[in-house]
Amino acid sequence: MPSPAQVPRRLSVLPFRGSAAVAEGLLSWTMLRSPAWIRLLPDVYVHRNGYRDGDHRMWCDAVALRLPPGAAIAGRSAAFLWGADLLGLDASTPGSSPPTFRTAGRGTRPPVTVLLPRAARLRPHPRVRPVRSVLPDTDRTRFAGLPVTTALRTAFDLGRQGPRVDALVAVEALLHRRVVKLPALRAYSAAHAGWPGAALLREVLALAEPLCESPMETRLRLLLLDAGLGPLTAQHDVHDARGRFVARVDLAWPALRVAVEYDGDHHRERAHFRQDVARLNALRAAGWLVVRFTADDVLRHPHATVALVRQALRERATR
Repeated sequence: MPSPAQVPRRLSVLPFRGSAAVAEGLLSWTMLRSPAWIRLLPDVYVHRNGYRDGDHRMWCDAVALRLPPGAAIAGRSAAFLWGADLLGLDASTPGSSPPTFRTAGRGTRPPVTVLLPRAARLRPHPRVRPVRSVLPDTDRTRFAGLPVTTALRTAFDLGRQGPRVDALVAVEALLHRRVVKLPALRAYSAAHAGWPGAALLREVLALAEPLCESPMETRLRLLLLDAGLGPLTAQHDVHDARGRFVARVDLAWPALRVAVEYDGDHHRERAHFRQDVARLNALRAAGWLVVRFTADDVLRHPHATVALVRQALRERATR
């Protein structure tokens, strides 16, 4: 029978290298074989109380312990660390299928994306998605204690990866978090114009709107722009005839007083529903026509969504 595992305070929450813990005399290999410890990666363990299978930050912590010199967490994993959670992007993008890791009975878990210098080596693992590229020191930093691509490099990389809507969602999410500024990203893109995907990034940067507040709002906006219903204003402040603030709407054609709103799941809560009713009535009193959509409208019924907006604009234009 293995000896009962002790739990040193410094190893009670975060992943750690087993060999380092044994070398320091904190644990023995026999202890690490007990049910108190979970092996995440080769030589990387976490205490069972700190294990959360769907916690991407835990997996980033674990993978970082195995990275060779010069490598960094990158892509959507880096965006997650910078505060823009794009990990569920695949589920809301019909036809897109970047790699994911499926665990029995636990659903789909995205792997940790890492950027490796071309000569670096890393043992393959289903929880790790390696990407090889040039990675100068100026494009790497430490954030939240982990080696990660800078926010600028993260946005540059994600903005070059199709589909176009996903690239725009990623860039706008990082812009909205204010960890990247649009002029700096444009300058960086121009300085790396020969890189793969640069043409897509240029198109994304021409469309990018830092004021968009959610991935679905970005998708709705792009859907309407592609249908020829632009230009339109994001996050427009509506005032009544006396100049008093009424509401801020997601997307607007101010001259026509037409607004388009995306309603997420939180709008179904009772308190939110009451606020929405009062807000909608105030917008109508101010002379605005508001058309509201859900994720299902945008993702599964795009033609009907565009038709409703087009009809609203036509009604206002002919008044």
